[in-house]
Amino acid sequence: MMLKQPSLKYRPFPQVDLPDRQWPSNVITTPPRWLSTDMRDGNQSLIDPMNAEKKRRFFDLLVKVGVKEIEVGFPSAGATEFDFISGLVRDGAIPDDVIPQVLTQARADLIATTFESLRGAKKAIVHVYNAVSPAWRNIVFQMERHQVRQIAVDAAKLLRDHAARQPDTDWHFEYSPETFSTAELDFSLECCEAVMEILQPTPERPLILNLPATVECATPNIYADQIEWICRNISKRDSVVISLHTHNDRGTGVAAAELGIMAGADRVEGCLFGNGERTGNCDLVTVALNMYTQGIDPGLDFSDIDEVIQTVEYCNQLPVHPRHPYAGELVFTAFSGSHQDAIKKGFAAQDARNDQIWNVPYLPIDPKDLGRDYEAVIRVNSQSGKGGVAWVLQQDKGYKLPKRMQADFSKVVQALADSSSRELNAADIGEAFETHYCLTGDQPYALIDYHEGGQAGDRIFTGKIGHKGAERSVSGRGNGLLSSVLAALRDEFGIELEIADYSEHAIGAGSDVNAAAYVECRTPDGRTVFGVGTDSDVATASVKAVLSAANGIAVR
Repeated sequence: MMLKQPSLKYRPFPQVDLPDRQWPSNVITTPPRWLSTDMRDGNQSLIDPMNAEKKRRFFDLLVKVGVKEIEVGFPSAGATEFDFISGLVRDGAIPDDVIPQVLTQARADLIATTFESLRGAKKAIVHVYNAVSPAWRNIVFQMERHQVRQIAVDAAKLLRDHAARQPDTDWHFEYSPETFSTAELDFSLECCEAVMEILQPTPERPLILNLPATVECATPNIYADQIEWICRNISKRDSVVISLHTHNDRGTGVAAAELGIMAGADRVEGCLFGNGERTGNCDLVTVALNMYTQGIDPGLDFSDIDEVIQTVEYCNQLPVHPRHPYAGELVFTAFSGSHQDAIKKGFAAQDARNDQIWNVPYLPIDPKDLGRDYEAVIRVNSQSGKGGVAWVLQQDKGYKLPKRMQADFSKVVQALADSSSRELNAADIGEAFETHYCLTGDQPYALIDYHEGGQAGDRIFTGKIGHKGAERSVSGRGNGLLSSVLAALRDEFGIELEIADYSEHAIGAGSDVNAAAYVECRTPDGRTVFGVGTDSDVATASVKAVLSAANGIAVR
């Protein structure tokens, strides 16, 4: 059971003494270097780790979206890892602008195996780590500070010496004071400085210092303080690349990475869609697209987000959540009526403007930038309103319903949604529209043919209308086409209607388009009835709209 006084068991994370912190005023203006650790951290967290085929497919995906630094595995973990990594090198599968990275613990035998897996590589990053926090020192290792520091020093010497034995490879190094976020800052700095003393980085050949939130134990602002503190106090800041590796135990892995960049970091490590141990690693897709929505090119291409999702789901055998930022099936979808109305108006305003600036309510990014269409932006269920229904019809059928007709038809859809207790798709809504306005099936009054004559102000409608299985010849006189149709309906069938509103528009674009016409009519007893008609000829569409209204009276 949860404790009534959790302070008896848990302690708040200590603050960082940094009263003049600068990161809160900083703004991200350029993307970081990106490292994908999907094939290591992500892979080790899977119920069924990737086989060689899946790892190769994932690697090719990362290359395609533009990741230039890829942690391809942990070669000393076993034959599958070793063979895959050495196979990438042997097969020439690594593009010249991509640098593979491999991970190893700070042990002599594991480091030797790691270098052997990369024999023949043009260039590579070897990433070595050892845990430095008090919990690990006291509980796991039972070592003093100087002993843990010596592990880092010995590992750095091994990196240096093994690299010297393979001079044809362009070697780069990364060191992680593992469990950095829960360690004393001065000791993490001490270990980093000791490694730098051995490897002697320069601005031309910097050392990557990875400062991981191995387990997220504090708010992201504290992690940013830790990063800024290291950036301020590390010697030779121009000779190191500060890399972030956040986890998501508190649900703020993305925020911690973003604040860490503001605090001075140069590089972000993570996984596509945030896969990883426990609650996952930093989500590279979210961080990158967050930047994109601020006008920053992240250097990663997610123009076909659905292809990325399909590949990741196949390789990881884990689904991307429907509410996952930017990528989920439902993230661009509004069911609420007021939300739908705002989105619909936003698209209309977007079309009317002469600039490209994106400004649509509830949509921080244009779905089309990610290869999505607008069909799923508004979906209809019992919570939806008239704007949402109108949007679906416009996207699916091309109809642009007048406002009062939207309200009329939304009642039909609301009743259907309530009775079905499910989401209504475009086919459901289209069928309901055609049924309600008598556009298909047996129509009480169906236009067969007609001719319009007379002169301006005195028009004559003559035509043939199908009624109860028979063809009836009708005629009517009025001051225009619609008034003459109404006269014909009155004289021949006793239907009295008055036009209250009329509108029309083209469906589609170009020369081969249809027209849609809408009428709002009043009956002598004050009822309102709507009609719609479509045809390649706008005049014929308007006649069909009047007959649609007449059919509405006949069937209801």
